Formats: sequence, structure tokens, C-alpha cells
Amino acid sequence: MALQPIKQVRGTGVYVPGDDIDTDQIIPARFMRCVTFDGLGQYAFYDRRLDQSGASLGHPLDDPRFAGAGIFVAGRNFGCGSSREHAPQAMYRFGIRAVVGESFAEIFFDNGIAMGMPCVSVGHDDARQIGQAIEAAAKVEIVVDIEEQIVRIGDRSIGCTMPENGRQSLLAGTWDALEVLLAGADQARALAERLPC
Repeated sequence: MALQPIKQVRGTGVYVPGDDIDTDQIIPARFMRCVTFDGLGQYAFYDRRLDQSGASLGHPLDDPRFAGAGIFVAGRNFGCGSSREHAPQAMYRFGIRAVVGESFAEIFFDNGIAMGMPCVSVGHDDARQIGQAIEAAAKVEIVVDIEEQIVRIGDRSIGCTMPENGRQSLLAGTWDALEVLLAGADQARALAERLPC
């Protein structure tokens, strides 16, 4: 049985400008000593958000205007660095449901898709304009349309792209490989019983 297809993600946005935001900025390594990913959301962008005493540094994720934002808007080469899957997991558990950026590190992209968090690419000027629109109206709805490959913000539609294999896995509800494998367990058992010993 397939998972729920992901055709669109809707929500308000938060703009975190900058290129080459790496996985150590997204989730510092010292918070990766967990057996499960539960609770990682509180550590998303921890060293960028908080000082050593735990006081806010004024990061957009802590700005009350963007509280509850589910669409994260970034720059170029987002998620570069080490291949830790904790990075998209921390973002997801913080409440992010889709990432719009200029480009993504391949492993971050794959890890995001594998948990049902679309990562779509837009042009440099488009990313900046989406960010400016969020800054101007924090609660404007953003729609990341995977099927149509469009990001809608207010009355504006911006074309976006993503690798077709990731896009199709979201649309078909086959983005979680383990779930797909488990869904075929009965077929695998039936085939094993037919094979000679």
C-alpha cells in the first residue's frame, strides 16, 4: 500500500537568506547522539538561533511573525556538508514541510524526499522575491505545487523544478522506501515459497 501522495504543500513561509548553509548549521553534531529523531526539532539551526546562554540571536525561525511557517525559503547549495539525515529530520520536526531554494546538496535533497519533504528549486531572483514577499506579508499563503511545478505566493506563480525521480515518488506516494518494501512483504513471501530450496 502506498503512502499518501504529496501533490501540494501549503503554508506560510520563512526566509533564511544565504548560500551554502550546511548540515552542521542546520543541526549541530553534538545534538545527534539520539537513537531516534524525536525531539530534534528544538535543535534546528541551534547555533544560528541561540547564544551560549540560550538567548535568541534574532534568527528568522525565532521571529514571531513567522511562527508556524511550514515553507522554508533558502539560497544556493542548501544542505551541503556532511550527509547527516538528521538535518531534514530536524527541520521537519521543527514544522517545515517543504523547502524552496536555488539549489540543494544531492544527499540533503534525497533525505528530504525520503521523508516526504519536497525540495524544489527556483531561480536566484525568484528566491529573493519570494523572500521579500514573505518579509512584506508574513502570513501570505505559499503553495508548493509538485504536480504543476509551480510555487504560488499571493497572486504570483513561479516555476520550480526538482529531479523527476523525486517528484514522481512524491506524486505516487512511494517516497518512503521502507514503507514500499514493507507493503510488498506478502508478495515477497509468496515468491520465496515458490522458489526451490
